[in-house]
Amino acid sequence: MDKIITYKPFGNQIILVEWESKIDTSILKEIIRFKNKIEFQKKILYTDLIVGYNSLAIKYKKPFLDFSIELEILKSIEKIEIQTERDTNFIFEIPVCYDVNFGIDLEEISAKSGLSIDKIIKLHSERSYTIFFIGFLPGFLYLGGLSEQLFFDRKANPRIQVEKGSVAIGGQQTGVYPNDSAGGWNVIGKTPINFFDIENVNPCFAKAGDKVKFKPVCIDEFHQLEKEIKANIYQVLKIEADA
Repeated sequence: MDKIITYKPFGNQIILVEWESKIDTSILKEIIRFKNKIEFQKKILYTDLIVGYNSLAIKYKKPFLDFSIELEILKSIEKIEIQTERDTNFIFEIPVCYDVNFGIDLEEISAKSGLSIDKIIKLHSERSYTIFFIGFLPGFLYLGGLSEQLFFDRKANPRIQVEKGSVAIGGQQTGVYPNDSAGGWNVIGKTPINFFDIENVNPCFAKAGDKVKFKPVCIDEFHQLEKEIKANIYQVLKIEADA
């Protein structure tokens, strides 16, 4: 069965390209491949290419006059078989303290799921998670690959404030709050890592297609890492991922 891709104009300066509506790594690879083709071909002038779970938003540098013309250009780019330079993807190791002082929803998840807190921590930290896209907040990574045993509904009444670094579960996803914000996900731990720093050349160190692996640390290790990060002597461990 051929893949179905749709193209929708939003005004005359954005086109949204959409694939099948599901979280799937094969779809993510197609989206990134299309993004790379657009960058390589240079047939259109854009200011941003924004990856979503099943979409690519193209923001044009100038308003386009005729959507049908842009549509044909995009379709031709998507169909062409070219060898683009492959992005190097990494697996980032993120230390997380799952102490109940940080994981303020651990006990509730345990009670409702029937899983022990130790089991929840094991299930959450034993997997590598794919970054599908970055959104909601600058540096908020939407991670796919959560164990079905940890699927847990978002809160009916979101918190007014969730602390920066909170590691949380929302539905079938997990993620890390890069800054203090309101939020309705279930908090299970905390990391001292900064996920967004406007002072850096790349404010967020990761990108769509990379992976994240959570490493459990005790509360003493957490506070030691905080000091190292504040002193700017800590670097997130990363290894090159398989193609």
